[in-house]
Amino acid sequence: MARVLISDRLEEAGVDILRQAGIEVDDRPGLSGAALEAALQEADGVVVRSGTRLTASLLEHAPRLRAVVRAGVGVDNIDVAAATRRGIVVMNTPSGNTISTAEHTLAMLLALARHIPAADASVKQGRWERTRWIGTQLAGKTLGIVGLGRIGREVARRAAAFDLKLIGFDPFLTADYLAQLGVEPMASLDAVLERCDILTLHVPLTEETRHLVGPDQLARMKPGAWIVNCARGGLVDEMALCEALRTGRIGRAAVDVFETEPPPPDHPLLRAPNLLCTPHLGASTVEAQRSVAIEAAQLMADFLIRGVVQGAVNMAAVDRLELEDLRPYLNLAWRLGLLHAQMDQGAIRRCTLHYRGELAGKKTRLLTAAFAAGLLELRLSGSVNVVNAELLARERGIELIEQASRSPGDFNTALRVEVETEKKTYTAAGTLFGNQFYRLVQLGPYRLDTYLDGNLLIFSHQDVPGLIGFIGTIFGKHGVNIAQMTVGRQVPGGEAIAVLNLDSPPPEEALAEIRTHPQISSVSVVRLPPQQAGPAWLG
Repeated sequence: MARVLISDRLEEAGVDILRQAGIEVDDRPGLSGAALEAALQEADGVVVRSGTRLTASLLEHAPRLRAVVRAGVGVDNIDVAAATRRGIVVMNTPSGNTISTAEHTLAMLLALARHIPAADASVKQGRWERTRWIGTQLAGKTLGIVGLGRIGREVARRAAAFDLKLIGFDPFLTADYLAQLGVEPMASLDAVLERCDILTLHVPLTEETRHLVGPDQLARMKPGAWIVNCARGGLVDEMALCEALRTGRIGRAAVDVFETEPPPPDHPLLRAPNLLCTPHLGASTVEAQRSVAIEAAQLMADFLIRGVVQGAVNMAAVDRLELEDLRPYLNLAWRLGLLHAQMDQGAIRRCTLHYRGELAGKKTRLLTAAFAAGLLELRLSGSVNVVNAELLARERGIELIEQASRSPGDFNTALRVEVETEKKTYTAAGTLFGNQFYRLVQLGPYRLDTYLDGNLLIFSHQDVPGLIGFIGTIFGKHGVNIAQMTVGRQVPGGEAIAVLNLDSPPPEEALAEIRTHPQISSVSVVRLPPQQAGPAWLG
């Protein structure tokens, strides 16, 4: 009989599902230290919330453990890489708290508009100050939504009912898709900041989004504008917000999340005027807790009883033998996704993947998911893989199209991907030499042959003498070694494209010098993994 440890509090509805499936349940929330380690040694699966931290050391001492389910979204408290290396499936429940978080955002906004917490406290203290707590009507105000994933879209639906004008920015969504949501698309975060009366954030916390709203961004907003953050602590520079509230640059703010939770009692932000704050209550509803408990238990039961994998953040729904056969092709597709992610400009509308030769007979849907994982992983939080990448792409209005032909063409196997953005269409094709050498064989209309790994310098130019010497001299001055070079052209002396494989990333000063050449029209740097490296979700 399979045994599941529940190390954080889980609603009884979830516990019942596991027991009814014939699974032995070890329900001991609050375990830590040696007791947690001992319990994990006897468990085939473990269900956690945010309280339990599953470190690499703990996972190494859990010989029976096959699955971890996080009853919630974030897996920051789980060493996913260590779990992957040990063959442990990690699953989460991303949809269970969507509605509750969206509702909390609107609740914070309404409380902010009508001074509800302060007015409540005033009445309970024996005062009747109707004129002091005159509120602000939401109808007609402009709400700027940054991030229109699941929660952002639900916020937009509810905000529309209050007659708020909706504008939004999400780099993964096209203007047409945002318009379908009833949201006027903005070209950038700055454009949202300059127009909105109220800003609400619904993006993950990554290195790119940390302090997404800082002093410069606050200065761009309308004087007296409001900010609501029920997403992640760290998206807003707390000290900058504190100062903006103190000076009146920002009129009001509502915060459910902090960079350090709980924040220290003497945190300056807690003493800022016109601040409403709650202790990370976005998902804290009876319904959300029950929903994630049921979803988590069902995921665990399906895996342990039937071998079904859903909602995984570190593996694909494919058996072991099939995975070994597909491994090099998955890596190729993933690398092409990473390449496109660093080359394409503008919101992506459509990706068309052309499979030729042997690839046409493989599990192309899984390969398409691997491409999408590479395309998205640099811009989203770290849980993008072949299981969820296709869904994440479609949620962002990116259409994924597959075309296959068993005719080999120039190579026994090849994958060509055309990515259509709001600005133009980008084409790149790759193939596999042997079982481990990844090659880039086409960029745009140009044929070439270059290694699809490491640091790539890609530049478009006129095919004239002296260019390579010009670039080589600059890189020599900056200590950058050129490992290989490939040029693709259609006619001598015409337009061409070149790819240089570099031993180290080129400094910005070198790139600036290269861009001064009158015959060079564009320069891009693409950073890819080393030759033998693969995505974390491949193990």
